[in-house]
Amino acid sequence: MRILVLGSGVIGVTTAYYLSKAGHEVTVVDRQPSPAQETSFANAGEVSPGYSSPWAGPGVPVKALKWMFMKHGPLVVRPTLDIRQYLWLAQMLRNCTAARYAVNKARMVRIAEYSRDKLVELRAETGIQYDERTLGTLQVFRTHQQMDAIAGDIEVLKQYNVPFERLSPTECAQAEPALGKVQHKIVGGLRLPHDETGDCHMFTERLAKLAEGLGVKFLFNTRIDGLVTDATRVTGVATSAGVLTADTYVVAMGSFSPHLMAPLGVTVPVYPVKGYSLTLAMTDEAGAPVSTVMDETYKIAITRLGNRIRVGGTAELSGFTTDLPQGRRETLETSVRDLFPTGGDLATATFWSGLRPMTPDGTPIIGPTRFGNLYLNTGHGTLGWTMSCGSGRVLADMISGQKPEIETSDLSMIRYA
Repeated sequence: MRILVLGSGVIGVTTAYYLSKAGHEVTVVDRQPSPAQETSFANAGEVSPGYSSPWAGPGVPVKALKWMFMKHGPLVVRPTLDIRQYLWLAQMLRNCTAARYAVNKARMVRIAEYSRDKLVELRAETGIQYDERTLGTLQVFRTHQQMDAIAGDIEVLKQYNVPFERLSPTECAQAEPALGKVQHKIVGGLRLPHDETGDCHMFTERLAKLAEGLGVKFLFNTRIDGLVTDATRVTGVATSAGVLTADTYVVAMGSFSPHLMAPLGVTVPVYPVKGYSLTLAMTDEAGAPVSTVMDETYKIAITRLGNRIRVGGTAELSGFTTDLPQGRRETLETSVRDLFPTGGDLATATFWSGLRPMTPDGTPIIGPTRFGNLYLNTGHGTLGWTMSCGSGRVLADMISGQKPEIETSDLSMIRYA
C-alpha cells in the first residue's frame, strides 16, 4: 500500500521504518525541517519499561495538591481557557483508583517491554548507535514512605517477569558509584537491570536515514492543515504542498493529533503535559551517573548520554506553550546538584521544553479509527522513546493484516467509547 505517516518524531519514524520493512510505500510528512525536532528532541533519555506507570494513581490527587505548593514540586498546573484541559483532568482523576492503576500499568508495561525487545532486535539488525547504554536504571528514594509505596509496582513487575532489585543505600552506591558521596541522603532504591538509555533525537535521525535507504520519502517543511474524508474513509491530506493522497494514513502528531482529528468528529483524549530538560557537558566522569538515576522526590531522571548528562522531568499542564520559566530550570538544577554535584557544568547547560502527548490513563492510543484507512499512534506521554519501536511494529502489523505479537485490543480508542 501507499501510506502517509503524519509526524516525524520518534513514533512517526519508527512507524514508517516498520511499515517500509513490511513492504509498503511510505511517505512521512512534517512541518519541521528534520526529524525529532519537537517532543523527541531532548527528552530524559530513558528506555525504561519497568518504570512505565500512569500518572493517575491512588493518592495522586492528594499528592498533587502538595506538589503544587512545593517550590520544586514535580507538578505544575497553569489554568487556561481551554475546556479540554479540564475535561482531561476530570478523566485523569477517574483513573486515580487502585483497580484502574493496576490495569493501566499492566498494559503500559506490556507494550513497553515489547518495545524494548524490538529496540534490541533493531540494534542487532542495523548496528544503529545513539549514545546507547544497557546498564539499567535506578530509582532512588529519600524517605521510607516513598519506598513502601512501590509495593503495587513490584507486583506488576513480578506479573510480567521483569527483573528488579531492591537496594540498600550502600547497594545504590555500588550500582551508581557517584551516589557514594550522597549516600546519606537516600534510604534505598529500586533497580531495573534490563532497562536502557540513549539519545532519542540521535536515534530518530539515524533511523530516518535507514528508512530512506529502504525507500521511505520525507516531506519536511510541510504544514499539515487537515484531513479530507468521505463518509467512511480518508481521501487525502491538505498540506502546504497541496493535497497528498495515499491508500492508508497514520496520525503520529503527538499532542497535536486531537487538532487534526476533531474536525472529523473524533475526540482523541490526548492533552500536552509539558516537560523540561537540561543538557550538561560532563566535567567529572567519576561524579556522573553511569546510566539513569530517577529521583523519586522531584520525579526527575538524570541520565548519562555519551559525554553529556541529561536531566529531565516536571509535569506541567499549561496548554501548548513551550516557554522556559527560570523556576522550572531551578527544579532540575536542584535535583542534579543534590545527587551529582560535580558531574556536569550547570553554568553552560542548555534548557529545553517539550509537549508530551498524554492520555488520562497513561496508555497510548495505537490502532484504527472509525475511518477504515486511518490509524492513530499517539498518546505515549513521557514514554514515547520507551514505547516507540513496539508501537511502530504493532501498528505496522495491524495495517499489514498481521496479528501483532502482543495483545493490542486495549490500546485502541475503543476503551474511551
